[in-house]
Amino acid sequence: MTSGDDRPDRGGGATATFGVELNGLNTIHESERAGRARDLFWPWFGANVSVFGLSYGSFLLGFGISFWQATIVGVVGIVASFLLCGVIALAGKRGSAPTMVLSRAVFGVEGNRVPSALSWLLTVGWETVLTALAVLATATVFTRLGWEGGTATKVVALVVVVGLVVAGGVIGFHLIMRMQMVITIVTGVLTVLYIALVLGHIDLGAVAALPAGDVPHVVGGFVFMLTGFGLGWVNAAADYSRYLPRATRSGGVVGWTTFGSSLAPVLLLIFGILLAGSSESLSKAIAADPIGALASLLPTWFLVPFVIVAVLGLVGGAVLDIYSSGLALLSVGVRVPRYVAAGIDGVIMTAGAVYVVFFASDFLGPFQGFLITLGVPIAAWCGIFVADIALRRRDYAEAELYDRRGRYGAVRWLPIALIAAGTAVGWGLVTNGSADWLSWQGYLLGPLGLGGRTGDWAYANLGVLVSLAIGFLGVLLFGRRAIRRQEER
Repeated sequence: MTSGDDRPDRGGGATATFGVELNGLNTIHESERAGRARDLFWPWFGANVSVFGLSYGSFLLGFGISFWQATIVGVVGIVASFLLCGVIALAGKRGSAPTMVLSRAVFGVEGNRVPSALSWLLTVGWETVLTALAVLATATVFTRLGWEGGTATKVVALVVVVGLVVAGGVIGFHLIMRMQMVITIVTGVLTVLYIALVLGHIDLGAVAALPAGDVPHVVGGFVFMLTGFGLGWVNAAADYSRYLPRATRSGGVVGWTTFGSSLAPVLLLIFGILLAGSSESLSKAIAADPIGALASLLPTWFLVPFVIVAVLGLVGGAVLDIYSSGLALLSVGVRVPRYVAAGIDGVIMTAGAVYVVFFASDFLGPFQGFLITLGVPIAAWCGIFVADIALRRRDYAEAELYDRRGRYGAVRWLPIALIAAGTAVGWGLVTNGSADWLSWQGYLLGPLGLGGRTGDWAYANLGVLVSLAIGFLGVLLFGRRAIRRQEER
């Protein structure tokens, strides 16, 4: 029997930090559940502390809004998006299984293959982008130092980054928790030093003079922040809380997940807004080349620590992605051990990163457009799952998460229909200007008087929020009876 087996009656997690985790889709045995809710702080903080968070200040001011508008919508958008992760993490504590297994209670054991496939594509995509960006960041800083920033540097950086990410994904939960604690401490300290060194570049007068934006651009900024942070993590949110004891306080699970995820992005965003708002030329430079622009503000002696903080921040996110992508691959139906699934994703990630770093002349923009496209159905899934969690009064019947003849059934058609509806409407309300092959999106903007596919309204990320709302309200209004029937069996 492998850890990709759908049967829930096996344990086998690692007992030592460097022992390979054998748990896969199975529920976690009582003997392996340990820790406290506050332990969730480390993986989530480590995955979201990155100097790249500073660049979101420039992206947000690009909506033409003022400092206070940007700060309010940024903070609210970040916290609200990670609160969704906190609620989904609660399902992990209640069911002791990975996120995409718990989702079977909503979609059915077979029907859940649809969101599992979407989740796998999204997490593999993001881990590829993060790995490629870490390699390119190293090359950029080394070039500025006057050292070799060409092929040799990129190859070495790729080997190191891939080695760290794949090791974490293959060995599993216990190593990841240790890695994220180290990444949190090192990256946190170096980020504080970075802020101290560039503090003199802030011009409060220029920041205060930023003009206020209108309602569409404020809403657009909010949706951008919602999409750029927590919504990228919702499909992995229960993968770490599933190891907590069932008696862990629910409020602590939600609170520590939300707090750990939000703390660094909120602080970095506010400083990034101050930095970008102080100089229009700097803001444009950050938007075009975050690593190069952020590094240009530093004294030469801090460039090596800067590349360490930049790379570790990206590695922290990629490690969580590869672990969850392996679990999602198993949930799609691939029957291999969990560590083999993570290794498969590592190979795909490496091939993608090699292409981005060494061959692609214009890849990241179109590929990120592809990830935004996947984000629309994932937002619908998130709304559906969060509403389902809110309506449930009891813990999951763990054994029946693996039985298509059990209370959760093979396919539940309402959630499938809601994903389809949310996706259809959502794609009609988003645009991807950086990807020509996605120009068909935004087909509802014109008919609804929102400016058309090339229009301005919210820079057309609105579809993500609408898709989320369709999923949430659909279950809230029409799914309650089905959930009660499940709980009465």
